[in-house]
Amino acid sequence: MVRVLGIDPGTANTGYGVVAQTGARLVALDGGVIETSPDLLPERRLATIHARVAELLAEHEPDAVAIEDLYFGVNARSAFAVGQARGVVMLAAGQAGVPCAGYTPQQIKSAVCGSGRADKSQVARMVQALLALPELPTPDHASDALGAAICHVNRAPLAGALPASSGNGTRTGTVPALAAAIAAAGAGGR
Repeated sequence: MVRVLGIDPGTANTGYGVVAQTGARLVALDGGVIETSPDLLPERRLATIHARVAELLAEHEPDAVAIEDLYFGVNARSAFAVGQARGVVMLAAGQAGVPCAGYTPQQIKSAVCGSGRADKSQVARMVQALLALPELPTPDHASDALGAAICHVNRAPLAGALPASSGNGTRTGTVPALAAAIAAAGAGGR
């Protein structure tokens, strides 16, 4: 069984979702939002996020943390705050010895919906369908975090089949390794 903690970082609201894969089946084990008060000093907000993520890591013992990459929109101040929240999540994972993988919002939407241009309601409906949830996951931050976890679960086998970079910016042996992974997957299904 593979277990992934998905994170949608933010200082006011950090979404989290834990997804497990057993065979071809995906299940949601947990999900919600870590909320911090705007009345708290920034360092207290970040400490709250760090502590809760550390608790989630200890409780669920995930194999990886899938975290949404920073999106640079118009508001630079907001981007910095999200980056700080992302940093304390990565710190908690590093302290627990759990590897992190970052995914852009477009990669997550594409993995969950088949299109990187899907809107939040489409993502929520697909997360609900993929995890066989009785209701739409809410709020959006929790849904997005579950989507990040789904993205990682679906991409991890392919990433493991691809060899590391040769150091000169090119991948070596990608086609043979990919062909072997596809052949092995086909042979296992017979």
